[in-house]
Amino acid sequence: MAGVLTKPIPVKTLGVSADGPTTGKPMISATRIARRVRQLGKQISETYADIETPLVMVVILKGATVFAADLLRSLSIPAELEFVRASSYHGGTTSSGRLQLAHMVDGPLVGRHVLLVEDIVDSGLTVNVITKRIRRMGPASLRIAALLDRPARRVVEVKIDFCGFVIPDRFVIGYGLDYAGLYRELPHIYSLT
Repeated sequence: MAGVLTKPIPVKTLGVSADGPTTGKPMISATRIARRVRQLGKQISETYADIETPLVMVVILKGATVFAADLLRSLSIPAELEFVRASSYHGGTTSSGRLQLAHMVDGPLVGRHVLLVEDIVDSGLTVNVITKRIRRMGPASLRIAALLDRPARRVVEVKIDFCGFVIPDRFVIGYGLDYAGLYRELPHIYSLT
């Protein structure tokens, strides 16, 4: 619809500016994120160095896409991408406890080494449900990589094999993480609460 402009939601309404929170100080800087993602990539590459088929990275959409892309580029081993679309926030700042799975992996995982890639492990419910489904698909192994771990909200115990950062009980945005679909493009991670 050419010529029709929609008014964007001002970022200020959430206590952030276009560059991040009005305080201007990120919780985790883009530099720290990049360094940690490279370290995780090296660790993952070493862990899977001897597998005979490419690693299958199963990325939980949408939040983990930025992390997964950077993680994929940091690997020194072959890897394939598959996707799962899940949501438990439904536009709010706390998990609803109800998981919606809109899409599950397309390709076969039987006998494959699978790395489930998540942006943040919070209650643990999303990762728990998805790992159960993936295990039924017969992978040779299944491990979890998460950029962020927020254990204060854990409801279900989850073993994170490759963890970027453990964070306090705060709602965060940036680097793929959103609030109501917004702020994924921010290069740093900011706390809204």
